[in-house]
Amino acid sequence: MTELRSILDEAAHQGLISPDAGGRLLPFLAERGVTVIEARPVIAAQEEQAWSDTETPRFVRGFHDVLITIGVVVALGGLWGLAALYAVLPAIIVLSEILVRWQRLALPAVSLTIALFCWTFLLMSFFFKPITPAFNGAEATQFVAGFPIILGAYYVRYRVPLALALCIMSALAFVLTLLLRLMQWASGDPQFFANHPVLLAVVCLVCALGLFATALYFDLGDRMRRTTRSDIAFWLHLGAAPALLFSVRLLISFDGNLLDVAQTVSIKTPIIVISVAVLMLIGLVIDRRAFVTSGLLSLGFAIYGIFRQGSATVDTYIFTTLIVVGVIVLVIGTGWMPLRRIVLRTLPAAISQRLPPAVLEATP
Repeated sequence: MTELRSILDEAAHQGLISPDAGGRLLPFLAERGVTVIEARPVIAAQEEQAWSDTETPRFVRGFHDVLITIGVVVALGGLWGLAALYAVLPAIIVLSEILVRWQRLALPAVSLTIALFCWTFLLMSFFFKPITPAFNGAEATQFVAGFPIILGAYYVRYRVPLALALCIMSALAFVLTLLLRLMQWASGDPQFFANHPVLLAVVCLVCALGLFATALYFDLGDRMRRTTRSDIAFWLHLGAAPALLFSVRLLISFDGNLLDVAQTVSIKTPIIVISVAVLMLIGLVIDRRAFVTSGLLSLGFAIYGIFRQGSATVDTYIFTTLIVVGVIVLVIGTGWMPLRRIVLRTLPAAISQRLPPAVLEATP
């Protein structure tokens, strides 16, 4: 009875059944002698034996989700073009009630969360100036403050993993702006970070490491990647990798120019390449392709910078960059599991046993 109750509670927690239905099913199944005392470990063993990929984010459960998402994007795009900004929010809420809370469609939930994030960005931009490279503590803090509140409320209502991930990332961004504002205020220098770019880079790197640590917290809490914690970690890793790379690049850039990504001197580009390689190794260890994929854009810029410094023509180093990045993607993609097995063998057992398994693909 206890095992059956826990299974029904887990099904209700994942949204497969309602809590009331779980309460009614328990005596119904118990009266008919349904037990799961021996079946559960057997199923778990079979699933672990057949495991070939632990990173399967639950975005699309069928083409029905894709079709509905296209309708959501087109309808909201049209409404955004015709109506005022405040008219879009009720539409997002109504669609969320129908598609997310009632029908529990995964991909439409992601698209509506992104729409809410864009709406929040436009709302904050209407009241406050967007964040610019020349840091203004008050404007930046006010601009970011609304994101964790709105996205957090959306997650509490609809339990969309992306909403919680964006809420966490925006909360860390809010903490970052607060720290920068306090340091600027304590120094008494309005141009403090323009005069101390290394300190700005260190603070950004600390916050990026905090985001990565938060993603690992969710990951380690669901080693077998069976709950929504894994989906939340997926989105957090997707944001952590570029944040780390941006912080590293900012740390080695002493000119204060944060926007000119391709303009790198000879010593900076190899450091970026090495940083991307380290992040790829970390992604391999924790079994997160998303962590690797989000760093490929920076890797492309770094390789672009290497060829740009040579005597190659524009067409040559652009297409060579594409070839190099494509080969790296293919090598990592096709050899992911064998590479993971090699890497995990070199790690202590205390660490490897807390990470997702790297097992052979099951043969049919």
